[in-house]
This record gives sequence, C-alpha cells and structure tokens, in this order.
Amino acid sequence: MPSLKEARSRMSDAVDALRREFATVRTGKATPALLDTVKVEAYGGKMPLNQVASVHTPDATLLVVQPFDKSLLGEIEKGIQVADLGLNPGNDGNVIRVPIPPLTEERRKEFAKLLHKMAEEARVSVRHARKLARDGIQQRIKDHEIGEDDGRRELEQVETVTHEFTDEIDELLQRKEQEVMAI
Repeated sequence: MPSLKEARSRMSDAVDALRREFATVRTGKATPALLDTVKVEAYGGKMPLNQVASVHTPDATLLVVQPFDKSLLGEIEKGIQVADLGLNPGNDGNVIRVPIPPLTEERRKEFAKLLHKMAEEARVSVRHARKLARDGIQQRIKDHEIGEDDGRRELEQVETVTHEFTDEIDELLQRKEQEVMAI
C-alpha cells in the first residue's frame, strides 16, 4: 500500500526530473547542461557526451568541448549537430567550440511551449502519486486497518503535499519561462 512517505518521494522525484529537463532548455546563455542530451557514437555504442568529453563555458555565449580522446572529435561534433539543438559546432583539431546564438522571439515562444509541456508531465506524475496514495489509504480504511478519522487526516495530508509539489512545479515553470523570454 503506497503511503504518504512514498507519495512524497515520488512527487519529489517528479520535480527533480523536471529540474533536469528544464536545465536542457536553452535560455540564450551558455551552460554545460545544454549538451546533456547529446549522444556520441564511441567505442562501439552511443554514449552521453559527458562520458567522452568535458564541457566548459568560458563566457555566456560559448561552450568549449574538450574530448578525453582526440580521435572522437569528429564523432562529438557530429553528435552535437544531430542532437537538433540549433547549435553549430566548430572543430579546431583540439577542442570543439560551440557558439550559442541569441534566441529569436519565435524560438523563445517554442521553448516556452516546451516548458509548459514538461511542467504538465511533472504535474501528471504528481497527481498519479497522489492517486496511488489515496487509493492505498482508502483501502486501509476499507480493510479496517485504520479508522475513518485517521484515514481522513491522511487523505488531507496527501492533498497538502500534492499542493506543495504542484506549487513548486508552477514556481519552477514561471522562473524558467522568465529566463527563456528575457532578451
């Protein structure tokens, strides 16, 4: 039976996942997290970029990718290009420089829509955790493991926790949306 503690843990996981997803959305500023979704063909398989190279941000408009193995320069460059991030990497034989172009208004609006979609998916996860907890509490009431008053209190606690996490999601969305829409 899912408990309030398990529901809180699942809701927290949903918010953490949303934070990670938000980190991959461009805001016009260079951040290594922009390349977290990049996969590179290396050593006979697809590997995350951060396992074959280090990413640095010397300034707000440039990412520098330093491969651990220079023979992977071409594959890393190709991986960044096919990741569909709207970035155009340049390879100088030692490192890959990835200039971060300023976002157009249209692109900012696309990112804002994407952020709303990500936030809604997180809200759905939170509501799912709430439903599991509520069902578990109601089953315990039905099986007479807890009294109706205790069950009602637990249901109220589940609602309170749910509101905390949905409010946190809304706050994260608002902050990230302001970041994306800022020129």
